[in-house]
Amino acid sequence: MAVLVQFSDGHFFDDWAPMLRALDPTLDLRNWPDFGKAEEIEAAVVWRHVYGSLNQFPNLKVICNVGAGVEHILADPELPDGVPITRVIDPRMTGAMSEYMILHVLRYHRRLDETVRNQAAKVWEYLAPDNAATTTIGILGLGELGLDAAAKIGALGFRMAGWSRTKKTLPGIETFHGTAGLKPFLNQCKMLICLLPLTPETASIINAETLAALPQGAYVINGARGGHVVDADLIAALDSGHIAGATLDVFPIEPPAQDDPYWTHPRVTITPHNAADSFPEDVAPQLVENIRRAVLGEELLNVVMRDRGY
Repeated sequence: MAVLVQFSDGHFFDDWAPMLRALDPTLDLRNWPDFGKAEEIEAAVVWRHVYGSLNQFPNLKVICNVGAGVEHILADPELPDGVPITRVIDPRMTGAMSEYMILHVLRYHRRLDETVRNQAAKVWEYLAPDNAATTTIGILGLGELGLDAAAKIGALGFRMAGWSRTKKTLPGIETFHGTAGLKPFLNQCKMLICLLPLTPETASIINAETLAALPQGAYVINGARGGHVVDADLIAALDSGHIAGATLDVFPIEPPAQDDPYWTHPRVTITPHNAADSFPEDVAPQLVENIRRAVLGEELLNVVMRDRGY
C-alpha cells in the first residue's frame, strides 16, 4: 500500500519512515514530492502540508496528521471533500505540556522573576507567595491537554477553573462554557492558561476585551497557538500593568521578527515552541493503525470533526 509522507521540512521523512516501516513492513512510503503515480496513494501522513497538494489522489482514504492541532489542514482551500482526517493523542506530549504549565504557574506564584531581578540588583527582600488555595488558575480549553494540566496543577493546591465551548461537569474544576460563561470565568483567573484548539471561533480570543475581564495583575500563559492572541492588545495590557506578565510559547509567525516587541518586553517570556511535541516512537503506532483501518474500511481513531475544527 502506498502512503504519502509530506512534512513542511522534508528531512523529517528520515525520522519517521523507519518507525512506520518497523510497525508495518508492507507500507510503501513515498516522500513528497516524489510520490510516483497519484492513483496509488491510499493514505497521507502529513505535517503542514503544501496547500492544494492532497486533492490529486483519487484513491486517498485517510489524511493522518502527526500532531494534535489540525488548523493548518483545515485551512487548505483545496482540501479534498469526504476524506477523513485523523490526529494523534500522545500521552508524552500531554505530560510535557502539563510540565510546562506547572513550571510557569509556580514561577509566577512564587514570584521568581522578582527574585531574580532582586538578586541582580543585590536587593534582599522577602517575597511571600499568595495562598494557592485561593489562587484561581483558569484554563481555556478542557480537552486532553487542558484536563491533564488542570488535574496536575490542582494537585498542587490551586483552585481550578475551566472554560469550554460546550457545557462540562468535571470534578475539582469550576466549569464555564459558551459566550455567556467567558467573562465570569475570566473575572476570577489570577493566571489564564490557553490550551484551546485554533478554530474560527477561538481565534483572537485573548484580546482587549477578554484581557480587561481578568483581575488586575493577572498573568497569561499561551501554549496553544499564536492565533489565539491579539498581540497589540496583549502588549497594551502589559504596558498598562493590568496584565503582570505573559509567557508565550507560540506565535503567528515563528520565530517572531527581530523587531517584534515581545523579544524585549520586560514582562514577557518567550519560549521557542518547545512546550510539548509529538515524537515518532510515541505516535507512529496510531498512524499505522489508522492507515490499516482506513484501507480495511474500519472505524478510525481520533477522527477530526471538520465543522468543529478539532
